Amino acid sequence: MPAVPEQLADLPYAELLSPHTGRLYGDERYDTVHFDGGTYEGRALGAGFLECAFTGVELDGTGLRDARFNDVWLQGCRLVGTDLAESEWQDATLLGSVLAGISWYGSALRRVVLRGCKLEAVNLRGAVLRDVVFEDCLLRDVDLGEAKLTSVSVPGSTLDGVRFAGARMAKVDLRGAAALGLPDAHLGLSGAVLNTGQLFDLAPLFAQALGITVKD
Repeated sequence: MPAVPEQLADLPYAELLSPHTGRLYGDERYDTVHFDGGTYEGRALGAGFLECAFTGVELDGTGLRDARFNDVWLQGCRLVGTDLAESEWQDATLLGSVLAGISWYGSALRRVVLRGCKLEAVNLRGAVLRDVVFEDCLLRDVDLGEAKLTSVSVPGSTLDGVRFAGARMAKVDLRGAAALGLPDAHLGLSGAVLNTGQLFDLAPLFAQALGITVKD
């Protein structure tokens, strides 16, 4: 697992950060900017964020479709109803943040770490995830249908109502999950790695999909 900056001061660009004031603007490029607190609403389609930090920020229904997040760090943020569809995330870290009712479909996440985050009703359909870690997170009603996942892991995370129907997987390690609640596990787990206990827990779904009746 990659080293994760735990504090703002741990960021290699921390001393270069300048405070942000005002709203967000579409197609704007934000370089080494610190967004500290406050609520951002409205639309900022196609905005770009390079080496930026977000602390205690609320993105309430904010339109960030097609935005680019490169080497960004978010701590204690709330993203509610945020439109992140078709956005790109690379070398990003999200700590202790809440993502609820998010449109994140068709996005690309590469080398992204989410630690201690809560994801609820998040739409990641058709997204591409590569080298992504969900550590000690809660994923509830998260839709990863038709997504492409490569080198994804979920150590210590609880998956509750996570859907993978039609997903394509390679090196997806689910063994470290605290719980696996996968209502359509039989439809999209090819390429995933499970432990024996998880396999037994999911066996009824696999049997049902194959038309097998188990009686003692």
